[in-house]
Amino acid sequence: MFRRGGQVYYSVAPSRMYAEPKRLEQLGYVTSEKRPGKTRERTFYTLTARGRQALRDWLVEPPSFPRIQNEAVAKLLAGDILGDDEQLLDALLALRGEVEAQQAKLDTARERLEALPHRRSYLLLIHDLGDRFLQLQREWLDDVEEELRRA
Repeated sequence: MFRRGGQVYYSVAPSRMYAEPKRLEQLGYVTSEKRPGKTRERTFYTLTARGRQALRDWLVEPPSFPRIQNEAVAKLLAGDILGDDEQLLDALLALRGEVEAQQAKLDTARERLEALPHRRSYLLLIHDLGDRFLQLQREWLDDVEEELRRA
């Protein structure tokens, strides 16, 4: 999921993403098995009974409120220090390319939904959130552009 647009939903360093299964294995929540891959050996993880119960317990806990971690917001907050709205705008609007790249990943992931019929309804809801978030980013960047060009 991480390589298929997951960054829209959860931001974490790739090193942390790959370290987490090892931590879960130490806690007894998963077991690992080395298997041949296309180019090198791969590690496959399987939930243990303890891990399945921990996951069930976590699933029924209320989620925390989503945080906005948007570097563009921080740059805009300090825009007056730069003193050059055109230069700031160029930097901020470069984000449009990343928005479209993430949209392409989500679109590709959506095409693969049929391979997971048991998860389809959940994944459609998640993809809908991603689509809405990316559309919101586009609209916000349009507003930023309009306001900074007017100034």
